[in-house]
Amino acid sequence: MDAQVPDLPHEVLLLCWRDTGHPQGGGSERYLERLGAELARRGVRVTLRTAAHPGAPRTEFRDGMRISRGGGRLGVYPAALIAIAAARFGVGPLAGTHPDVIVDSHNGVPFFATAIAPHTTVILVHHTHREQWPVAGRLLGRLGWFIESRLSPWVHRRRPYVTVSQPSADELVALGVDRERITVVRSGADPVPEVAGVHGSSPRLVVLSRLVPHKQIEDALTVTARLRGEFGGLTLDVIGGGWWGSELRSRADELGVSDIVRFHGHVDDLRKHELLAGADVHLMPSRKEGFGLAVIESAQHGVPTVGYRSSKGLCASIADGNTGMLVDGVDEMVSATRKLIENTSLRAAMGERARTAAEELSWEASTDAWIEVFRNLGQAPEAS
Repeated sequence: MDAQVPDLPHEVLLLCWRDTGHPQGGGSERYLERLGAELARRGVRVTLRTAAHPGAPRTEFRDGMRISRGGGRLGVYPAALIAIAAARFGVGPLAGTHPDVIVDSHNGVPFFATAIAPHTTVILVHHTHREQWPVAGRLLGRLGWFIESRLSPWVHRRRPYVTVSQPSADELVALGVDRERITVVRSGADPVPEVAGVHGSSPRLVVLSRLVPHKQIEDALTVTARLRGEFGGLTLDVIGGGWWGSELRSRADELGVSDIVRFHGHVDDLRKHELLAGADVHLMPSRKEGFGLAVIESAQHGVPTVGYRSSKGLCASIADGNTGMLVDGVDEMVSATRKLIENTSLRAAMGERARTAAEELSWEASTDAWIEVFRNLGQAPEAS
């Protein structure tokens, strides 16, 4: 137990629809797992409840945490609530779990754990999903947005919230969440493995992202297509996997850039950092981000990011004109990328400032902030 923090919770239950081993796992899942690992390192008993996926055991122990899996894309939610309720009677996959705190991670919709544990639940929201719900279809999209924008704020009107950036906090306030109940806890940053990034004479662009529609990787392909004639040897590395991958490969064919775009799929951390270290510019054309962990991982290698201002959360991870560039639309992304490729001194200066900013982030500091939220759990202001 950490001597500097004598009032750590004894046990914490983390709820998330996916874990980082899931084929569609991403930055929000990493955030929660790093929190769990750091709490476990300090002596807290941590369980992560998440969805089952092919090849993953129902129960495993990793980084000091117990990971319990059950349910699929939608079934993960009722399966988790049933498991929490059953644990009170000493049965089910969470038998023996008696959490002092439950972190209900809200990926579009929450688990509504407060229905079972009304006084111990903290709501974690990376960002709201209004722009993403249409992908789910007209009916499910409307239902999802109703749950997220109306039902969840009402059900959780007395619960504390945590989010990862001030823009995301502002979005929650717009949905009716009292600002005094929201704490901003930024992402930390993992240590960078020793890698040798190989920089050639030709410019290299990189995208680090899940391959899903709202990440808009098509725009990065468009940037590559428009600039290939200006910069000989230009390439784009796409790091990450997802169900939209085949659509992106088809789009690369249509744009005539299949020969210079490399889709790497899921790679291990070492390979990921090798690719980032060898890049010149990181593109992040995502429609929506809570913070943008990929921005930080690129920054750790002195690689500046060009991203969309409208994504909201990138305004917290990119200092426009200082550590990267925020743009409005694909035309401006092309122009900004061109500028950074041509102006090597500007790119290097931005990259170094980005690296310095990334060094200020740590999972230890993020966990300290979470522990303060846990301490104040019984003091959350109640809505009138």
